[in-house]
Amino acid sequence: MQKRYLGKSGLEVSAMGLGCMGLSFGYGPATRTHEAVELIRAAVERGVTFFDTAEVYGPWLNEEVVGEALKPFRDRVVIATKFGFTFGDDNKQQILNSRPEHIRDAVEGSLRRLKTEVIDLLYQHRVDPDVPIEDVAGTVQALIAEGKVRYFGLSEAGAQTIRRAHSVQPVTALQSEYSMWWREPEQEILPLLEELGIGFVPFSPLGKGFLTGAIKTGTTFGDDDFRSKVPRFAADALEANEKLVILLGELAAEKEATSAQIALAWLLAQKPWIVPIPGTTKLHRLEENLNATEFSLSDAELRRITQSLERVKITGERYPAALQARVGR
Repeated sequence: MQKRYLGKSGLEVSAMGLGCMGLSFGYGPATRTHEAVELIRAAVERGVTFFDTAEVYGPWLNEEVVGEALKPFRDRVVIATKFGFTFGDDNKQQILNSRPEHIRDAVEGSLRRLKTEVIDLLYQHRVDPDVPIEDVAGTVQALIAEGKVRYFGLSEAGAQTIRRAHSVQPVTALQSEYSMWWREPEQEILPLLEELGIGFVPFSPLGKGFLTGAIKTGTTFGDDDFRSKVPRFAADALEANEKLVILLGELAAEKEATSAQIALAWLLAQKPWIVPIPGTTKLHRLEENLNATEFSLSDAELRRITQSLERVKITGERYPAALQARVGR
């Protein structure tokens, strides 16, 4: 497995990480713990050193699974987790909370569940408009000085927030959605990250499964699947967006690859400090995704893909309105 550095921070990780959320949260019933542990350990065996989780995934369950799975390999892997929420009485309502005292409480809980003495990369999961980002960055800076955290990250933050946070405590990585069907980061975020020397960790690099080609017009999702609430996965949007899947399929056939591999290889080619974190619950999909690191797309192929993408108009918002209001702040 190739390695990459997240920006200029010195944090080296595998060129592709594993997003662990879907093992416990967001896409239907949680994977049985022993199966999730086996999958994560299979990723380690195949050279993955970068694993992403968060207290909100479950909540709490995913951190416990990741901690159990990675305990035997702790000195070989980088674990990223996130703070930024408290939960309602039913543990389902997510309430923004990045007050300094809560950050400290969240970190103590994450350390315990992850069975570790230090969190390698700690993200603020979503910007809290009620807490100045300077206070957040300062709190993480103190946690780094105390040896409980190694690096600081932000998730779905806007450009000015990134710049303000970075002036207090250097930001190692930004985690936000980025893929062939969500390219907004190219407009303002990628140039800023390059300027500041910050790495980029795209989540949903396969469009929550859409870019694999497995989701067709007429596909439906259960109530416990997050995609059932996403406008981009509504029936009319799926039909309109199928043009992108057709394009990917044509490119994949030419390269004797899969659609997922082309989508991931394209993402890896955008910048050397981009590290995607596709998630899966299946071993054969894990292997398929990781094999994308072995593909190379020529400059001519990348230009052709970009030109083709420009002709595809994507339909539907990527989040319901309430969640959309929490990104890019």
